[in-house]
Amino acid sequence: MYRQRFTKIVATLGPATSTPERLRALFEAGADVFRLNFSHGTPEDHKQRVDLLRALEKQYKHPIAILMDLQGPKLRLGKLAGGPMELKKGQKLRFDRDAEPGDAKRVPLPHPEIFKAARPDGILLIDDGKVRLRITAHSEETIDTVVEVAGTISDRKGVNLPNLIVPLSPMTAKDRKDLDYGLSLGVDWVALSFVQHAHDIAELKKLVAGRAAVMAKLEKPAAIEHLDEIIEQSDGIMVARGDLGVEMPPEAVPPLQKRILASCRVLGRPAIVATQMLESMVHSPTPTRAEASDVATAVYDGTDAVMLSAESASGDYPIEAVTIMDRILKSVEADPLYRRLMDASRRAPEATTADAISAAARQCAHTLSAAAIVTYTNTGSTTLRAARERPDVRILCLTPNLDTARRMTLAWGVHPVRTEDAHSFGDMVARATRIARQEKIARQGERLVITAGVPFGTPGATNILRIAYV
Repeated sequence: MYRQRFTKIVATLGPATSTPERLRALFEAGADVFRLNFSHGTPEDHKQRVDLLRALEKQYKHPIAILMDLQGPKLRLGKLAGGPMELKKGQKLRFDRDAEPGDAKRVPLPHPEIFKAARPDGILLIDDGKVRLRITAHSEETIDTVVEVAGTISDRKGVNLPNLIVPLSPMTAKDRKDLDYGLSLGVDWVALSFVQHAHDIAELKKLVAGRAAVMAKLEKPAAIEHLDEIIEQSDGIMVARGDLGVEMPPEAVPPLQKRILASCRVLGRPAIVATQMLESMVHSPTPTRAEASDVATAVYDGTDAVMLSAESASGDYPIEAVTIMDRILKSVEADPLYRRLMDASRRAPEATTADAISAAARQCAHTLSAAAIVTYTNTGSTTLRAARERPDVRILCLTPNLDTARRMTLAWGVHPVRTEDAHSFGDMVARATRIARQEKIARQGERLVITAGVPFGTPGATNILRIAYV
């Protein structure tokens, strides 16, 4: 299953894609990573999908990454006595902690954390920003507001607080239970919602204890204030543009996407651009030209992966969505401008042996027109360094660890293969050339640039570079 592209595709699974036939079709169409959204579905649903994916992995003899996405805390209104209620601009409305159903003057808000975070001129957004209210006064029990953008509110609608930092852990009791279950199923990545600080990721990492890689979802403006710390603490990043777009002005999201991706590149963390990428394909067999351009922009920005949500989980055309996304990625990567952008955005390597070797490997591969860069790795760090260089050839990741092979399917340009570690210099070359041919990455007579560490099998010891003929 060697992909003829560098950028990866993440497909969310759901009711539309839960049969063996649909999963196989998604994989063959180009999906590299499969997302399980724990905001929906039952534990039995998720287990069935994991079992089917692992069977698919064995059938194709290629690692498949499974990303579990934790729901995180959901801030919602309480109940309204008379059903949906129309709010008019300039109308005054009080929120309180009383559980009694609300009316035209007061609405229950069962989240004490919001009352702690409230301050004058704070903003409350309801129903994905369709209704906007400004705080005029507050106490420990009440929040008085005035309606700035009119609209309809109803029971249990979501609440966002774009300019308030809510003292709320991103890990709910449900998330902890889901996490234990997901880890027992053997997921490869865990994505955390509602991240506001680096210590949110540190908390999750303690719970995961190395059993999966940890990804931060950037969907809160507060997270942007601690961007570099969050990226450094995480194993990967998801740019959740839909939620960012609710809590920030729409015009702020595109430059922020570029900034996040650039920071991820510097720190060598895989990044996913997500939300509404081919939204119209939930019900249409083709995307809009604007959506195709949006996907292309993320690729030009240097993302590792792009993600489908409802398009593949519950849409009418999940296979077509993956197929057209695959075509867009290939089209962008064939554009000479894409290569110029990748080269222009490259940073100088850090003053470490591993970084120097990775930079030299990219330069050698380019100068010699090599077929691929081969990285021997235990943890994946060597492979991620190679991917950060954005070489103009694929990266063949050879690792003895199946967990590492699966996680690396998310990284830009990486084709992971599980194999024994090299035992000697001769074995290192022979194994790399044999697998490169088997995986159809290189042909006889072509060259490979190989990086590894001596002593062989020692994590973090990348210190040699070898050029070999196939």
